[in-house]
Amino acid sequence: MTASAELLALLTTQLWHGFAVFLRVGALVSVLPAFGEQSVPARIKLAIAIAFTFVVAPALPQTGPPETPGDVGLIILSETFAGLAIGLGLRLFVLALQTAGSIAAQSTSLSQVLGGAAVDPLPAMGYILIVGGLALAVMTGLHVKAAQLIIISYEFMPFGQFASGSNMTDWGVSQVAKAFSLAFTLAAPFIILAVIYNVALGAINKAMPQLMVAFVGAPVITAGGLILLMVAAPSILAAWIAAMDVYLSDPFGGSR
Repeated sequence: MTASAELLALLTTQLWHGFAVFLRVGALVSVLPAFGEQSVPARIKLAIAIAFTFVVAPALPQTGPPETPGDVGLIILSETFAGLAIGLGLRLFVLALQTAGSIAAQSTSLSQVLGGAAVDPLPAMGYILIVGGLALAVMTGLHVKAAQLIIISYEFMPFGQFASGSNMTDWGVSQVAKAFSLAFTLAAPFIILAVIYNVALGAINKAMPQLMVAFVGAPVITAGGLILLMVAAPSILAAWIAAMDVYLSDPFGGSR
């Protein structure tokens, strides 16, 4: 074999390896928190996916080009599915924070304040938590953790193979359940405040029927919700980022 033929074979192998990694990386980046938001332009997402590919590809064993078009189609579908599955698991954490903000806003009568400020209609409280959470995730090295996640994902979802349907179903149901549980846990201080407020308001109304407690109580619950948000937001975001780190370190731990 001549030198030019060897070089061509090497380039073909390298290009295919990069393309195969890009399939999984691109699908994950499209739904990755912070990097895959709707407000991020498609060109920026493409550049981010290419950058992740250059980082991740050298750490993975090389795979030769497939021999048949059917194998190419199988690899494209399986790798895209793997990237989306892993990315959606991360996206559930954003939805959990969004749900927690909505629960907190409903509990403290702040659900209609600046409700359309975001791309997705969110209460102002939820929007603050989402922006703070995404900023904290990026500041704590989300890009590094995401690259590590892509590398270890090949241990659980091998290259060119579809995961078992039953395992993926159990894993997906488990992740959704954990997301809702996390959302309720993060919003628990606001729910407790709402319960105490309503019990106190009912007692006052029972003792003084002639007093219009709604006019007195509304400013109290609004101020209380804002003060509680200021005090509890650091702890809420710290608990949220800790839960995300657990997923990033072992994304399929709940299904094994």
